[in-house]
Amino acid sequence: MLRLLAASSALLLAWPAIAAQPLISPAELAAHFGDPRLRIVDVRDGKLDGKSSYELGHIAGAQHSPYAKWRGPKDSPGKLPETFALTSLIQQLGIDETTPVVVVYEGKNSTDFGSAARVYWTLKAAGVPTLSVLNGGMTAWRAAGLPVSTQVSGFAPSSFRVTLDRRLIATRDDVTQVVAASSARLLDARPLAFFTGETRHMAAKTPGTIVGASNVSHEVWFTNKAALLPADEIKLVAIQVGVQTDQPTISFCNTGHWAATNWFVLSELLGHHDVKLYPESVVEWSNAGLAMDNVPGRLQQFWLQLKVASGAP
Repeated sequence: MLRLLAASSALLLAWPAIAAQPLISPAELAAHFGDPRLRIVDVRDGKLDGKSSYELGHIAGAQHSPYAKWRGPKDSPGKLPETFALTSLIQQLGIDETTPVVVVYEGKNSTDFGSAARVYWTLKAAGVPTLSVLNGGMTAWRAAGLPVSTQVSGFAPSSFRVTLDRRLIATRDDVTQVVAASSARLLDARPLAFFTGETRHMAAKTPGTIVGASNVSHEVWFTNKAALLPADEIKLVAIQVGVQTDQPTISFCNTGHWAATNWFVLSELLGHHDVKLYPESVVEWSNAGLAMDNVPGRLQQFWLQLKVASGAP
């Protein structure tokens, strides 16, 4: 009995140390199966033959909470869900302030990682402190030869109440003030063609970037894989691309998806204590007619409009 109690106590003490790591490996997650406090949130949206990726196989004990539930409406997909909706979403997963949470994505590519980073950021902004992302997602889990389940899991709802941490969230007004005063770095996480105005998101009115922004694509933190680089390489890349962790920073993209990856790397991996995410990003900014750089001429915009409307890559 004493051995059992000691083992249980060790498990309870171990989770904060593991979950305090923003990234965990499949082996680290597997080592903590059986902890009744653990919540594994599977955010995959994919479907095959009418079945969701979750139904086709997931980590035992994981709950399905598709990424779309954590996003805004079609005309502003980067917008946070309304507080009441976000509260309900988190409660239904049995999550509260004391719950260790691991977010799981598919593991296809660097863009796919953004779904996990965005949900992680949303939970942290909502007041859930103990969070991790499974590095490499389900792809890494399967590659490690770990078991997959098709049994649906669920937990009793919590009584959690969302209290948004405004230190993590940039609004349009915040960005407007930064543009006027040059008081923070505006970091565009999109691939270069978006930054230079050669292409745009279909919901954005104008191509280009927020005036005064610099570009560090979310892709730089990966090596053609869905898992982030090792910590020492992340630090080296940060130096190479000129990321400074002592400068107030606002991360943005089109809809706060790619920007969540840059936020995650700067805040959670590099220890930047003053970095915010602008969730609505360029879609909101451009549709409001606010100042932008790298805006192409009218003829170029016309051809770009035709390209976007046709769905051409």
